[in-house]
Amino acid sequence: MTNVTWLTQQTLEDVKMLVRQDPWYLMNRLHGDIDRMLEGRLRGLDRGMDDPSTGAVADWTPAVDIREENDRFLLEADIPGIQPEDIEITMEDGVLTLNGRRQTRAMEDADGFRQVERVSGVFFRRFTLPDTADSEAIEARFSHGVLEVSIPKLPKVQPRRIDVKVS
Repeated sequence: MTNVTWLTQQTLEDVKMLVRQDPWYLMNRLHGDIDRMLEGRLRGLDRGMDDPSTGAVADWTPAVDIREENDRFLLEADIPGIQPEDIEITMEDGVLTLNGRRQTRAMEDADGFRQVERVSGVFFRRFTLPDTADSEAIEARFSHGVLEVSIPKLPKVQPRRIDVKVS
C-alpha cells in the first residue's frame, strides 16, 4: 500500500519560506571563483597598476574594522598566519599604511592537498586619517591573528572669548 501525501498550494508556500532564496547566488559564486582563480589581479586593472594605493600590488586584502571612540580611532585587521615581524605599519602625510606578507607554504602532490583556499603573499591597505588624529602617538598590538592599531585623537581646542578693549 502506498501513502500519498497531497501538497496544497499553502504547504508549498510554507516550504518556500523555509528555504533561503538568493537569486544572485550563482553569479556571486562565479565571481568569487574567477577572482580566486586570478588571485585578485582583476581588481585595479582599470585604476592604474603603478599606483600602490590601488591594491593592485597586493595578493590579498585583509578585512578591517574601524571604530571611532571618544578618545581614539581603533583599527582592527584580521591577518591570521602572519608573524609580527612580517607586518609593517607606516604613517606619512596623513595616510596610515599596513602591509606585510603571509609566507607561502610549498605544496607538493605528496602532501595530499585536495583544495587550497587560504591566500598567501603580500597584503597592502591604506587609510587616510582625519585631522583630529594624533599621528605621533599611534600604537599597534598583534594578538591571535588580529592587528589592533590605536590612533589617539588630538585634544580638542576649546573656543575662547576675546574681550574687546576700549581705547
